[in-house]
Amino acid sequence: MFPPSSPSTILTKGSGTDSWTALGHGWLALPASPGLGILSPSLLAPLLPSFLPFSPRDIISPSPSIDLPKMPIQIFCSLSFSSGEDPGAVRDSWGSNQQQQEGSESESEEEEEEEEEEEREAKEEEEGLAMDLVAFANSCTLHGASHVFVSGGLGPRQALWAVAFALALGTFLYQVGDRVTYYRSYPHVTLLDEVSTSELAFPAVTFCNTNAVRLSQLSYPDLLYLAPLLGLEDGEDPGVPLAPPGPDAFSGEPFNLHRFYNRSCHRLEDMLLYCSYRGGPCGPHNFSVVFTRYGKCYTFNAGQDGRPLLKTMKGGTGNGLEIMLDIQQDEYLPVWGETDETSFEAGIKVQIHSQEEPPFIDQLGFGVAPGFQTFVACQEQRLIYLPPPWGTCKAVTMDSDFFDSYSITACRIDCETRYLVENCNCRMVHMPDFLVEKDQDYCVCEMPCNLTRYGKELSMVKIPSKASAKYLAKKFNKSEQYIGENILVLDIFFEVLNYETIEQKKAYEIAGLLGDIGGQMGLFIGASILTVLELFDYAYEVIKHKLCRRGRCQKESKRNSADKGVALSLDDVKRHNPCESLRGHPAGMTYAANILPHHPTRGTFEDFTC
Repeated sequence: MFPPSSPSTILTKGSGTDSWTALGHGWLALPASPGLGILSPSLLAPLLPSFLPFSPRDIISPSPSIDLPKMPIQIFCSLSFSSGEDPGAVRDSWGSNQQQQEGSESESEEEEEEEEEEEREAKEEEEGLAMDLVAFANSCTLHGASHVFVSGGLGPRQALWAVAFALALGTFLYQVGDRVTYYRSYPHVTLLDEVSTSELAFPAVTFCNTNAVRLSQLSYPDLLYLAPLLGLEDGEDPGVPLAPPGPDAFSGEPFNLHRFYNRSCHRLEDMLLYCSYRGGPCGPHNFSVVFTRYGKCYTFNAGQDGRPLLKTMKGGTGNGLEIMLDIQQDEYLPVWGETDETSFEAGIKVQIHSQEEPPFIDQLGFGVAPGFQTFVACQEQRLIYLPPPWGTCKAVTMDSDFFDSYSITACRIDCETRYLVENCNCRMVHMPDFLVEKDQDYCVCEMPCNLTRYGKELSMVKIPSKASAKYLAKKFNKSEQYIGENILVLDIFFEVLNYETIEQKKAYEIAGLLGDIGGQMGLFIGASILTVLELFDYAYEVIKHKLCRRGRCQKESKRNSADKGVALSLDDVKRHNPCESLRGHPAGMTYAANILPHHPTRGTFEDFTC
């Protein structure tokens, strides 16, 4: 509080905007906070007309019209420096031009300061990133990084470390590329193993006589139909006696190949002289009929018609199937010419296969000659193949109306049948009894993913011996020559009671790839998966920092700049030209705020002092 210098009328402002009270004369006392000072009446004079209802001279000099006692007067003012009040409606002596000029100067100064601030921040950001990289390299578990990224610039020692680190990193990346290329080639290996077991299912055994039609059952109408297949020219004498025509020869119906083979093929009851399985008797009832390119054939242990599969408990001769057959060479057709259906052999064709696979005996069977006892030692082989891209097997089931499971044999028979139906509208006798009306395209027979086959070892001895020829001739009421030319014995058994597995496996899986990459990573750069996470975390922090600097942080900076305040001393206010002092202040800025209610808009301190 300053002492009064001259008598004057004192005013105090009440809570209302236009309520003023005369207190006395003297200096104007302002509280110290917020934004208050002490002003003399000479400084207050330019300010009061804007909001007092009377002249400031009435305040500075006693008015004759006002009779007040002589006493020290003081004016107490509370000034608010907030920027939220609306500007008043009354204009003062400064004028709008002066206000616009000061506003443009203030804006230019703000723009210059913002540019300088941005340049300073960019420089600080670059320096900060460099220091952050050094700090990250010192704390990172990546070997060699702390020797390359150091503060103080790149020296010879750091250059050598950088070269070594680059070579190690390049070698690591080369090894990773090589491993990935190898993995993309989808390699596989084949594993072979033998598994012992207490019992094995006996395979299906199919045999066919190499002669498809018995001569005694061939009639003249049959010969007319089969002449092109047998090489008989038109009008040529067959040279052999023929059977009388059957009742269906004059029925007027088309020639039925199925009925013909059923009637004319070799019958199992006539061929089978002896049958034994595991030392016990067996007979024609243990065989099923199947048609192949050789006509009517017979399958032992086919597993059809609800019959259970036969099993074997031991290996070796006498623990499998043993049959004695009469091939009936006197019923063989004469050869009139060479065709695809002409047979020069005498004997039987045999195929050993699984029950899920139909016989393809003309291409997969082996021959057994008369006059010999043939021993066939088998071993079951279970093959497991890989589907693409590691292998070429077909993993889906077969879409067929005749075959239940997929196999190469079933696929080939199915394809041949569809081809003939499409081109000839007929089928051969060994083909499935259905017509395919859709999907007439050829099918590619791929390897099934699971396959059972039987390895074979064949050996034979001559039969009959001179000592047994007469006995066998007497037993079967045949001559010794007939026995030697027509009788054969077939003995099929498991060599040992085990099976062999041949399985394809993936040679290089994802676990192996990750293991190799991890080993190369640890060897060359001393890193692990957690080190990779550290690198990603650092990259995330850098990106987040840059986005923050460009976006949100700039908004916060502008908001903080708008909220800045200025602290002035009382000397600045009491100077003769306070406006220049304010503009020259280091933190000088202009604000669009009102000191008092209904006062024109100017800078806060300019309104008060200028």
